[in-house]
Parts: sequence; C-alpha cells; structure tokens
Amino acid sequence: MKMKLIPLEFEKPIVELEKSIEAMKIRAKEHASEAMPEIEALEMKLKEERQRIYTNLSPWQRVQIVRHPARPYTLDYLKLIATDFMEMSGDRCFGDDQALIGGFAQIGQERVMVIGHQKGHDTKQNIRHNFGLAHPEGYRKALRLMRLADKFGLPIVSLIDTPGAYPGIASEERHIAEAIAVNLREMFSLSVPIIAVVLGEGGSGGALGIGVADRVLILENSYYSVISPEGCAAILWKDQSHAPKAAAALKMSAPDLLALKLVDEVIPEPTGGAHHSWETAAESVKAAVLRQIAELKKLDAPELKEKRYAKFRAFGAFAEAKA
Repeated sequence: MKMKLIPLEFEKPIVELEKSIEAMKIRAKEHASEAMPEIEALEMKLKEERQRIYTNLSPWQRVQIVRHPARPYTLDYLKLIATDFMEMSGDRCFGDDQALIGGFAQIGQERVMVIGHQKGHDTKQNIRHNFGLAHPEGYRKALRLMRLADKFGLPIVSLIDTPGAYPGIASEERHIAEAIAVNLREMFSLSVPIIAVVLGEGGSGGALGIGVADRVLILENSYYSVISPEGCAAILWKDQSHAPKAAAALKMSAPDLLALKLVDEVIPEPTGGAHHSWETAAESVKAAVLRQIAELKKLDAPELKEKRYAKFRAFGAFAEAKA
C-alpha cells in the first residue's frame, strides 16, 4: 500500500531542497551539462541536511515520526514478513476487539503465534480498529491466543503499537485493569519464548498488557512509556503544550530505553522513519525476531521463565549520588 508522505514540520527544509532540485532538473533538460554542477551542489546539501536532521532528532520529533499516518502497522508488517497468517477472533466471553489482532503465522522457518495492536491508515480503518486502543476483550483474546501457543509449543511474537488501552466507560465496566493485570501475571508463567517488538507507540498498560517478554525490541524512532507526553504535560504543567519537554523528561525514546536496560535491542529504521520504506523496516524486524527466537529456543522452559522473571525484577534499579 503506497501512501502520500506528508512532511513533518522539522522535515520542511529537506522538502524545500528536494523541490528546488526537481525544478532545476526540469528547467535544465535542454542544457543539462551547464546546470549539472549546481544540481550536484544542491544534492550534496540535501544529503548533509538529511544527515543533520535525522541524526539529531529530539524525543518529541521521534514521537511525531511514529505517529505519521503512513507508518506501517501490525497487519502491514505481517503482509511483508509472514506467510500463512490465520487470524483468530474473539475472547470467548464478550466479543472480538479489532484494536488487538492475532493468529498463527509463519515467519521464515518459524511457526509462531502473533499478537499485535492495529491502527488504521484512514478514518474508516481507525474507527474499525478504535485507533489501536484495545478494550478488555482484546487483552482476553490475546491471552487466549498466548495460552494456545503455550499448548502447542509455539514462540509468541508481540507487536506493540498503542497510545494506551481504551479509557472509556465501557472499558471500565468490562474491567480493563483486571484484564491487563491478568495478562501480566499469566505471561510470566508461559513456557515458550516471547519476543515483543515496539513498532510505534508503546503507551502505558495498554502496551505492557502484551509486553511481558523474554526479549523486548524497539524500532529506532518508537517510544515506550508509562504515559504519553501529552498526558504527562497535562499532569505536571497543566498544559499539553509542554509535551516536547515531557517527552525529553520521560526518557521514552529508544536510545534512552536501551541505556536504562528497559529494552534489549534497538532495530534500525530507514532514514526518516519506517514510513519511508515499509519493506526495509519489515526486513529489519523479521531478522531481529528470528535471531531472538533462535537464541531463546536454546533454553528449556524452567530457565526461560526464571530469566524472564529476573529480567523484570531488575527494572527500576538506581544509585544514589553522594552529597
């Protein structure tokens, strides 16, 4: 699926240079040799500008990238990296939540169970998938599928991309907090390898509800946080306009998370973000997932569960500075 790439605010200098180069090439068709030095100079400037912008992204700019409407979502990745994907529906209790999808799939030579948040690329799709905001039945469906994977000895691949679980009244009436809490508990008891990949937004309990994994991977521009930047800004400064400051303070971007040992690997993205080349991003995700599965399959079930438990128990360690 090809989508129009709408430039973000900080990308406008790049777009202006691209337009200048294109216009110059059109004007210089008859006298290409004369204009070539100037075109080459502009192309070199464009390359330098891309390097300057994309190697110095702020946490807030990375948040803008992962929210780009053309960024690939779970089903987009599955079309590129998986074969024989068979979607499974329903939580056998209330209904089927399309914000959280899952089913059997084959990635490379590995037969796996995939679960993941799904957003939409247009209004119709977003309404169907509730903007990636899962209800309780979504998390209960995910747990049903994870238990099925455990029964058949299949690795679980969890694809995270949500601003959070759905916070509406209907969600509360059907016990969203309890559904997420049960998932957290039960994922520690599963005997098969679990690999979680943060594809875009990794917000709050909505992300963690399918994020208790042996390996947590994150795409280069994605974030993983207890709260969104806007939510944090509204609480601390009573003003969502402070979201850029909150994004920096939360240490929510991939480099910070890797340094804090909250994720195990940062998966590189194409220059400018995954929406610039779905295929390249998908190949990187596929390679990382298969590599982690191969390593985890070397461990037996008791060792796998023990290491998973120890991994999450180690979170939150800190050192006090001496006065």
